[in-house]
Amino acid sequence: MNSDTDRQGGNTGIPALPFAVLFIVALTVLGMAVRYGLYGHLSLAYCVFAAFFSANLLICLWEVSLYLAHDRIEQRAEHWRNLHRETGVSPAMAFLRSKVPPGKILSPAFWIDVWASYSHYDDAYRDRGSFGFNVDIANGFTSWIPTLILYAAYTVNFLPAVAAGIIGVMLFWVWVYNTTLYWISFRVAGRHRSISPFDMWVYVFSLNFVWIAIPMFGVYVSVRLILDGNYQVLGF
Repeated sequence: MNSDTDRQGGNTGIPALPFAVLFIVALTVLGMAVRYGLYGHLSLAYCVFAAFFSANLLICLWEVSLYLAHDRIEQRAEHWRNLHRETGVSPAMAFLRSKVPPGKILSPAFWIDVWASYSHYDDAYRDRGSFGFNVDIANGFTSWIPTLILYAAYTVNFLPAVAAGIIGVMLFWVWVYNTTLYWISFRVAGRHRSISPFDMWVYVFSLNFVWIAIPMFGVYVSVRLILDGNYQVLGF
């Protein structure tokens, strides 16, 4: 890691990938522990959503950072492009190895590198007028509240099942629709032609597929909550 990266990520702290994994695992285990303590069992469906909601909360932080620190993205994107040319290491992997200093855990100036490195695969994130930029910052500012509500409802059953189902249908369908539209816009704009098939499938398709597959399952679960009027589909 060169000096520019050291100034951005620092020499102390935990690498970004383990930090993200630990953040998601900690929130997931917290929900699972509370639910098991209250009801004495866990269902596979609940565990899937606990992990998904936890991941979305972290991504909301990244997406808010995209808006707040967007003026830094071009400079940082150039850094990751240069690093890739010099070392051959993919920008995504290089960023995930960079360290999160303790004082920058919530810093937009650090997390903008999520998008600066990703712009190697989709340069739309350098454009404030692009669909990708706006749909992600919209998710960051608006989805964390319903995500917390649903996570709490699935964990402690504090909402009527019908109410949780209505919120879930709206939230999960937005994720399905927006992610599908992002993938279509990526293909229609021809951005897949500027990267290798490996990069396209690993860093673009597979990551976005999660935000289609699990929310589609979430739509089904939400409809069941409405029709059944209880949380049985989640193992209650």
